[in-house]
Amino acid sequence: MKSILVLFSVLLFSACSRNEIRLPILGNAEVIGNDTVYQTIKPFSFTDQRSEPVTNDTFKGKVYVADFIFLSCPTICPKMTVEMKKVYDAYQMDNDVLFLSHTIDPDHDTISKLKKHSDQLNIDPEKWRFVTGEKEAIYSIATNSYFATAYSDRKAPGGYVHSGGLLLIDKNRHIRGVYDGTNAEETKRLISDLEILLREQFPERADK
Repeated sequence: MKSILVLFSVLLFSACSRNEIRLPILGNAEVIGNDTVYQTIKPFSFTDQRSEPVTNDTFKGKVYVADFIFLSCPTICPKMTVEMKKVYDAYQMDNDVLFLSHTIDPDHDTISKLKKHSDQLNIDPEKWRFVTGEKEAIYSIATNSYFATAYSDRKAPGGYVHSGGLLLIDKNRHIRGVYDGTNAEETKRLISDLEILLREQFPERADK
């Protein structure tokens, strides 16, 4: 009987330990009264590869992974898309996870080009949105919400400078992780962290 109780205690401790693992909330935080208010992704309005509007409400109640790319990028973007696709493939059938790629070259990355790119990846456009919009709005949200770099520079390869990160966003619009989008090991870490975040955000998943 004693050994059974010990085993039960060990299993209970292990289960509690797993459920208590939490990812940090990244960004600036402000203490207001007894509450800590964390930085969130600011409101946005863009257009996706199907000419459909995409806003914060598109991702309401969902966890999502975001990045910033451009289709004619001669350097890191193709690798970033490969790594993002790995995460997409892992969660393709998971209704709690979505994906968002912003073009930083809206002058050339037209909706038709974004759709063609999306079709070539053979992805569900409801699941993975490729969005365009006003250039300054894209650059602003990259800098002010996602800790990302995005701006035009004629001296840079392809004419643009941008961050190569994949960003993990929770259903409260907090950034919970930033990962090198050109590194396969970082992609594995992202997938692992996604599991942790999903158990936190959707407690019913922890029992499965």
